[in-house]
Amino acid sequence: MKTLLKEYKEKKAQIKDRLLCFESVYKKDDKDIFTELCFCILTPQSKAVICDAAIKRLDEKGRLLKGSQRSVRSCLKGVRFPNNKARYLVMARGNFKNGKGLEIKKKIDDRDLRRTRDWFVKNVKGLGYKEASHFLRNIGLGKDLAILDRHILKNLKRYGIIKKVPGFLSRKEYIKIEDRMKEFFKRVNMSLDEVDLLFWSKETGFIFK
Repeated sequence: MKTLLKEYKEKKAQIKDRLLCFESVYKKDDKDIFTELCFCILTPQSKAVICDAAIKRLDEKGRLLKGSQRSVRSCLKGVRFPNNKARYLVMARGNFKNGKGLEIKKKIDDRDLRRTRDWFVKNVKGLGYKEASHFLRNIGLGKDLAILDRHILKNLKRYGIIKKVPGFLSRKEYIKIEDRMKEFFKRVNMSLDEVDLLFWSKETGFIFK
């Protein structure tokens, strides 16, 4: 734990700066919020930098908001399961379209983020609890939400927060681990969004999203 706290101290300023960037997204318009949602739909089993590049291509070509499934698919170079994920992006767009454009902020209740997360998992194809937590973190609402991917779970086992890495996480088990994680890191004054960025920087060597 001493090593982790030392690394946190060294990277704290970078982590805080990154979290401020995430917070600024929530102050932007619905299109920016939707863009982050699409990024998180792409991330399962794919590298974040590759997914980010794909989102930028979609945006530059105007296909994120208007492209057909086929044209979206053509921009997903390097993303795993591109056929399914192109379909998920188009479906997600349909979920939030209104007569004037996109309307996604109204689905986010920042006073009850677990309920908000439940809604996104239930209504957005391609999102599980991990991806929905990732999305909310990337728009500055992840202080108390855990992104429980295998890298995070491996570290939680290492620090004795869980006994073993589960093969499958039900909602009940996800929240149980999330609460344990929150309580553990509360003792060293670290929020869950900080913990995630710290663990990921240990895995990748840099702080991203």
